[in-house]
Amino acid sequence: MASLGDIGVAAGFNVLTALAFLLAFAFLRLQPINDRVYFPKWYLRGMRDNPVVSGAAVQKFVNLDGRSYLKFLNWMPAALNMPQDELINHAGLDSVVYLRIYITGLKIFVPITVLAFLVLVPVNWTNDTLGHNNVVYSPIDKLSISNVPNGSKRFIAHLSMAYVITFWTCYVLFKEYEIITNMRLRFLASEKRRPDQFTVLVRNIPPDPDESISELVEHFFLVNHPDHYLRHQVVYNANKLADLVEKKKKMQNWLDYYRLKYERNPSERPTTKTGFLGCFGSKVDAIDYYKSEIEKIGKEEAEERKKVIKDPKSVVPAAFVSFRSRWGAAVCAQTQQTSNPTVWLTEWAPEPRDVYWNNLSIPFVSLTVRRLIIAVAFFFLNFFYVIPMTLVQSLANLEGIEKALPFLKPLIELHFIKSFIQGFLPGIALKIFLIVLPTILMFMSKFEGLISQSSLERRSASKYYIFLFFNVFLTSVIAGSALEQLKTYLHTSANDIPRIIGDSIPMKATFFITYIMVDGWTGIAGEILRLKPLIFFHLKNLFLVKTEKDREEAMDPGSICFDSTEPRIQLYFLLGLVYAAVTPFLLPFILVFFGFAYVVFRHQIINVYNQQYESAAQFWPSVHGRIITALIVSQLLLLGLMNTNDFEQSTPVLLVLPVLTFWFYKYCKNRFEPAFVRNPLQEAMMKDTLERAREPNFDLKAYLANSYLHPVFKGDEGDDRYSVVDDDEWMGEEVIVPTKRHSRRTTPAQSKHEGSDSLSVPESALQR
Repeated sequence: MASLGDIGVAAGFNVLTALAFLLAFAFLRLQPINDRVYFPKWYLRGMRDNPVVSGAAVQKFVNLDGRSYLKFLNWMPAALNMPQDELINHAGLDSVVYLRIYITGLKIFVPITVLAFLVLVPVNWTNDTLGHNNVVYSPIDKLSISNVPNGSKRFIAHLSMAYVITFWTCYVLFKEYEIITNMRLRFLASEKRRPDQFTVLVRNIPPDPDESISELVEHFFLVNHPDHYLRHQVVYNANKLADLVEKKKKMQNWLDYYRLKYERNPSERPTTKTGFLGCFGSKVDAIDYYKSEIEKIGKEEAEERKKVIKDPKSVVPAAFVSFRSRWGAAVCAQTQQTSNPTVWLTEWAPEPRDVYWNNLSIPFVSLTVRRLIIAVAFFFLNFFYVIPMTLVQSLANLEGIEKALPFLKPLIELHFIKSFIQGFLPGIALKIFLIVLPTILMFMSKFEGLISQSSLERRSASKYYIFLFFNVFLTSVIAGSALEQLKTYLHTSANDIPRIIGDSIPMKATFFITYIMVDGWTGIAGEILRLKPLIFFHLKNLFLVKTEKDREEAMDPGSICFDSTEPRIQLYFLLGLVYAAVTPFLLPFILVFFGFAYVVFRHQIINVYNQQYESAAQFWPSVHGRIITALIVSQLLLLGLMNTNDFEQSTPVLLVLPVLTFWFYKYCKNRFEPAFVRNPLQEAMMKDTLERAREPNFDLKAYLANSYLHPVFKGDEGDDRYSVVDDDEWMGEEVIVPTKRHSRRTTPAQSKHEGSDSLSVPESALQR
């Protein structure tokens, strides 16, 4: 295990690396050539121009103003100065509430850290239990609960600290939940008009032999919501068409690249190979090849477009239904539509930019099977990931392996190598093993069939948190303690093994400290440096960019990536709460993470990230629930530690805490969570009334037209060129329901027009 010197080496290395990243960022962000990399959000909003547009040519690439370098750290106060209300208007509520996760961490752990160092550290340090227990330990472990004698009355301090941690954490969580709930309600009340406020997604529409999906939807809602139904848009399976459009776009990028290359060197025509990745196959003229490929894909695209438009089988039994008011949409989204609860299922539609179109074509009946498959796959993913996690622990426990494998001792005993391996390598190895995991989990979530980017990120975050809990936390503790005490286990009776594990668990704090420094210090500094987007922007700028639009597309502002960042934060909550009463020495490292990450991500949200959707902080109940889970886990682990240390009388005292914590969770769930899953009808009616008074002649139908049209059916500039349904005006007193049913018992009158599932477009559009 890592000693105090190893931790010092790791801390020095990570601090120097983080400082190097920050200095590199401070220098690179001042260069005009990098301005679009470090301030893309302002460019996308048209609120920032190139810093140098005239003068010497070198000034367009390098900042020659020496005075600006003296203020290279001014990005920090600038990131903190923007008021919260202005930040909400600038970046959205999701981004602001995401930052409050870091604030919550600081609110919880700053007082706990101070109290733990004043109370628990002296209690733990003034003993010599580890020296008499025949276990492998380091000086840091003398600060842990393992150094307190079995059955000692000193454990009362740890019991008291557990109560303080529980009540303080619950108080902070309650206040934060209350604040964020009020922020969400104010945000929704003041938010501008959006299509999703008036729209409901209807799924599992039952087939009808007499009517198409489009006609059936219109008929159903005109009958059952006659005063509020406005229009609808059926969903099309355009996945193949979308793939062709994307493939054509990539081919066009290659054609632009080779044309630009030829313009720079007209004496030689560029060539490429027709095989895999342009590395194999016959050599051909690149420009002619990509022209022919684009033409061929264009023909396939046109055929597929006609097929989607005219083939009734391309229509999915789902539709986006829009209403005349928010109140009407809220009633529909939050009620059961028929006596059969498995058909005509309604839910709030995601905002148009949040829709994940590929999954709308998945049959609703297959979703349960898909989720079962993913549940099994996720179990085996967790199971097989134990192997690399155990390998990581072997790097963190060289002293234990030395005792079992003495022939490795000469190599391991080299001081610098030992300090580097134990203080830095385990953390970086763990981070490397986790790099590809968010991509795998996102693929699994997409396979489950979720229909919005926000729900995909929330589901992936949930999987990632479960994975981190079992594989990073539990596996590290169990496998790490087994490797550390390997020789002790082999020469100890089975009855004493639980006690040895109890002594070893607090000692794993040193491993987690190395991980926090790698991921939470160096990793966060690397986030602000944006090395990958910097390199890719300049490569695209060099080879592909010809116009300002091309330059905009070359920028990669990115987003918060809630699916990967939030579970990592939750791991720090888990570690902090578990080790607060066990090994308080870990807490300052977590505080540095929360403070540093808050400043960095606030800067990124203001200047860089361009969030792709706005869910109005819908993820906060999950954040709250995971912190509560971490708190309960910390209580149960402390209970187990007390029992292994012969302080069984603490059991009834500690059992109260999980019960109280769970009761607190249920109270918050009932008190606050409804505001995150349902929209109050009173608020909807107030907003509708106010809007009608301010804009009595507003054409809502025109505003909503084609808001939920698949992107492949929209023009290049985002203009709506297609209409899914026939938008005849039926604003009169008598509502005529379009239907082809033979029985008209539920139909007021004969339909005045034939419904259709075809896109209403001019013939010229089909030749696109």
